[in-house]
Amino acid sequence: MTKQDDPSASQTPATPPGPRSGHPRVPEQAPGGEPESSPGEPKGAPGGEPGDTAPLRVSTLELFFDLVFAFTLTRLTTLLARHLSVTGAIQVVLVFGVLWWMYGAYAWLTNTRTPDRTPERLLLLLGMAGFLVAGLAIPEGSGPTGSASGVALGLGYLLVVVVHSVLYYRVNRNILRVTPFNVTSALLVIGAGLTGGVAAYLLWAAALAIQVLSPLIVHPGGRFYIQPAHFVERHGALVIVALGESVAALGIAAAAHGVTFAVALTAVLGLALSASLWWVYFGGGDDERAERAMAAAEPTARPGLALAGYFYAHIPMLLGVVVMAAGVKLTIGHAAQPHPAAAIALACGVALFLGGDAWFRRVLRIGRARPRAVAAVAALATAALGATVAVEAQMAVLVAGIAAMLCAEHYRARRAGPLPQHAGE
Repeated sequence: MTKQDDPSASQTPATPPGPRSGHPRVPEQAPGGEPESSPGEPKGAPGGEPGDTAPLRVSTLELFFDLVFAFTLTRLTTLLARHLSVTGAIQVVLVFGVLWWMYGAYAWLTNTRTPDRTPERLLLLLGMAGFLVAGLAIPEGSGPTGSASGVALGLGYLLVVVVHSVLYYRVNRNILRVTPFNVTSALLVIGAGLTGGVAAYLLWAAALAIQVLSPLIVHPGGRFYIQPAHFVERHGALVIVALGESVAALGIAAAAHGVTFAVALTAVLGLALSASLWWVYFGGGDDERAERAMAAAEPTARPGLALAGYFYAHIPMLLGVVVMAAGVKLTIGHAAQPHPAAAIALACGVALFLGGDAWFRRVLRIGRARPRAVAAVAALATAALGATVAVEAQMAVLVAGIAAMLCAEHYRARRAGPLPQHAGE
């Protein structure tokens, strides 16, 4: 289709047109249709060649990338199931935080330009290899004892950082302001692999702090452009993949015990719990409202919304999937009996997801956050049921509680009529 034939050719990137297909992205247009004149606006590739494309749809290569990143979540689930303790939880939070930062960095990268050229695709595959190596090294490489796995994790992460910087430099040279923070973080992770004990935890914490605090030093507003439709779709796809990986981890654990009635019941309840979390995120149209909220925001305000809503607020949601999956995995083989560790993991996992979703709704002002926050507190209370009666009973109560919350929200919405554009509490 030529530009003359494409009805989206006259649209601005801020309001994605009908079918989400890429189109030439030169020059950047302000919402009113005039070229952006802000000196901080992102530049195209060196030389400003017109081949740069602004993605309006998530590519299959990006979905492939998400599958590799989701493998790291599966490994974190394994780590937590093996070491369900305060120390294990700290390891999971530190490793996830560092890896999640660079996943977000790649999401911003591909949101700027579709990787449709062979060199870009090959480099993106190389970045995926870095995530794969880091994921393989997670259980042993993230512990308090220095090891070759720890160094391998750090080197894989350094590869992720370097590839990202090279790719981003081709479309926006402002990445050079951020690269030193990312490289320093990767070197600290390598250092953690070379050391052990408390020093390793401190190095991991420093690596995470450098990244999370870097936007306070290099504010992204005006330097990076966000395509709302692609950005929302990309993160929604990751949530789906993460939930799918949790079901896959459950299936693998169940198969190892042999399929009995008790194992099948636990597996089905685990699937129902994952499905209920899917319904929380997607079933009410929050993703569509989030896209509209992002598109309605000023272009210079979108990076801040992206950080608050899709980086920080998604941390408890994805960690919740990891923790919940660890709890279900521990339940396999312990049918119809209390299991305090699994009960705590299930309660905390669901509470984290619901709390993160409430945070997400509040940041983007796309719906009422209070019911989700209340449901998160109620989810924590179910730990007593799993610890004293049976984990299967706890899982059934969690599913029923989420369903009741969603039904109450739907009933209230029908009585109150459509929510305003910004109706968050």
